[in-house]
Amino acid sequence: MKINYTNLEKKIKVNFKNKDLLVRSLTHKSFNKEINYEKIEFLGDRVLGLVMAKKLLEIYPNEKEGILDKKFASLVNKKTCLEIAKKIELEKFILTLDTKNKKNSIEDKVLADGCEALIGSIYLDKGFQIVEKVILKLWSKHIENSVITQIDAKTKLQEFSLKKFKKLPIYKLISNTGPRHKPLFKVGVKLLDTKFYIAIGNSKKDAEQNAAIICLQNIKKI
Repeated sequence: MKINYTNLEKKIKVNFKNKDLLVRSLTHKSFNKEINYEKIEFLGDRVLGLVMAKKLLEIYPNEKEGILDKKFASLVNKKTCLEIAKKIELEKFILTLDTKNKKNSIEDKVLADGCEALIGSIYLDKGFQIVEKVILKLWSKHIENSVITQIDAKTKLQEFSLKKFKKLPIYKLISNTGPRHKPLFKVGVKLLDTKFYIAIGNSKKDAEQNAAIICLQNIKKI
């Protein structure tokens, strides 16, 4: 299957000098164990963090560190990266083991990771000023919405448990199944006087968040 990477370059308004770098940043390890995006994703995650931290300090110079931290987390988490990946239709450009038959849709975690890897490749090819410009444009609506700070389910559950029991929630990994490029995690969470509430997710972190949501929903009924 031939992929036209020029369409992606048009979407993000970046013309790569090193086309091989772009392709590598969109290659999952299931497609190529040696040449893939893992290390570039590691870099992209840090670049995204730097850009967002810098921008938040510019927008909220007098905000408390704790509030900035929550705003930052909502901007750089995998869920937001996934939304950006879907916005630029990144699933059309990522190479995975299933690329040839396209019967299986690309898993959300791969898309989110690919988004970070793309950021890393832009930084390597074009430098900080260009990648900062791209990030701020793609994340513009999310940055605007950062005025409203949303506390995630795990944080809410932790605060509830500490207030009522003076103890943290207990998380337990029940299983990790599926192929390496499309894992499925099952996680349970319980408080001092509850049973385990179980949920699944494409990453351990997502599964924990989903379990926390279910737990919160149930303790309100108790």
